[in-house]
Amino acid sequence: MSRIEPRISPAALAELVAQAASDLGFDLVGVTPVGPSPDFARFQQWLAAGYDGEMAYLARRMAERADLRMLLPEARSAIVLGASYHTHELPATLRNDPSRGLIAAYAWGDDYHEVIKPLLFQLDAIIRAASGRTSLGRAFVDAGPVLERSWAQEAGLGFIGKNTCLIAPRLGSWTFLAVLLTPEEIAPFSLLASAGRQEVSAATQTCGACVRCLDVCPTNAFVAPQVLDGRRCISYLTIELRGPIPHELRPQMGNWIFGCDLCQQVCPYNRRFARSARLAALQARPEMVAPRLLDLLALDEAGFRQRFRRSPVLRTKRRGLLRNVCVALGNWGDPAAAPALVEALHDDEALVRGHAAWALGRMAAPAARQALLTAAQSEPDSTVRNEINVALTARET
Repeated sequence: MSRIEPRISPAALAELVAQAASDLGFDLVGVTPVGPSPDFARFQQWLAAGYDGEMAYLARRMAERADLRMLLPEARSAIVLGASYHTHELPATLRNDPSRGLIAAYAWGDDYHEVIKPLLFQLDAIIRAASGRTSLGRAFVDAGPVLERSWAQEAGLGFIGKNTCLIAPRLGSWTFLAVLLTPEEIAPFSLLASAGRQEVSAATQTCGACVRCLDVCPTNAFVAPQVLDGRRCISYLTIELRGPIPHELRPQMGNWIFGCDLCQQVCPYNRRFARSARLAALQARPEMVAPRLLDLLALDEAGFRQRFRRSPVLRTKRRGLLRNVCVALGNWGDPAAAPALVEALHDDEALVRGHAAWALGRMAAPAARQALLTAAQSEPDSTVRNEINVALTARET
């Protein structure tokens, strides 16, 4: 396919993109020429180390990850955008209440895929109207073979911090990233669009000597600065991992039930520069902020889907979320949770039954041991029987 020769100059297109991105509600926008993906060799090394765990999809479509032109051969520009999802700090009364489940802030609002991708289509339509292009660009929101953080850094929007997040110097890291590939040549630029088109100026910014994010991680998931062992990350354990959570990591997970924000909460850039989400659909829903664990454990399939409609939490499926809830209840250890956990020993999902057994093994409630002994006699799944035996042994020691 021949290259597009637009009827508008690269500089004028850059001005158009900057204004349109701001009008659409994005906080960050930058443009960089398309070519081989930056940081691709490091991504390969990360995969070779096995840090992706069960996320096998990350090793697929490697040619496209290596060069965005494999996704759109005629692409000349990558427009990289960021949208803040920060709304407010979680009150200490909720954050420190072990009877409540903690959900990563990015999931407090609507599913970001469904919110952001239509905006990329709108931006592409604006560019097409100006350039005369009739073909479509390619839009990606964390669901394609694109190394978004690396391209955001290449576009000058920020730097990759020690916690592996993209940190924008005047915004922080509470942001969703998206990429739009277009055939037009657009003059490179990088702006904090939500601050009156302020330049990002990220080239010389770093984390300096700060290691707060590395120190705060309860599961020691950071092998080194900018190197995350996904298999130990609470976000991976509560979302990506489909089977049982390793026993040795469960006590370190606290009451996180979907994702984890600890390494972002302590980041000085976030504490100083975080800006509230401009997109209304990314604002927090009250029912998503620190819900009661016992309420969640009582959800059936229909209740789960109703409560988390339009939410990223649906990704875990009911069995995954209730698995996480059981771990959080076990870490709480209050006998008040024992009756609900005893009921969960009879859940249709073996994954839920097994983690309910583990949680009961950490409680001093008199009914817990008897419930475990009774369940051991009738449990058909060998994995769950093993969990029950481990729980009984734990109570005896």
